[in-house]
Amino acid sequence: MGKFRTAQGRTLDMTALAAKNEKARAVGNMKVNARGDTIDSEGKVVVPVTEKVATSYAATVGTRSAHAKKVVQKPTQPLEQEYALSDEERDLLNEQNDDLEVEAIKAKEIKK
Repeated sequence: MGKFRTAQGRTLDMTALAAKNEKARAVGNMKVNARGDTIDSEGKVVVPVTEKVATSYAATVGTRSAHAKKVVQKPTQPLEQEYALSDEERDLLNEQNDDLEVEAIKAKEIKK
């Protein structure tokens, strides 16, 4: 909100007007004041707007995400411990390691 100029050229400060009348009964069939507080027939606040917003937020978001908790993850085990290798897989792995050693030796000989 802010300051506005009326059709007659007068300046109207909407922020000040809203602050001045925030406890006045709102026009309509809802039993609220200008702030949004639920009021009774005498104009006394029954449910404040902050409580209504908090209830609505909790219903929308849910209690779990509204009150986040730190989750501690268990340390993961290496793949070799989780999955047992078959004999063929072990042989292939050993052959691959042997090939890598041979390539490393060849690279050293080329550098000399």
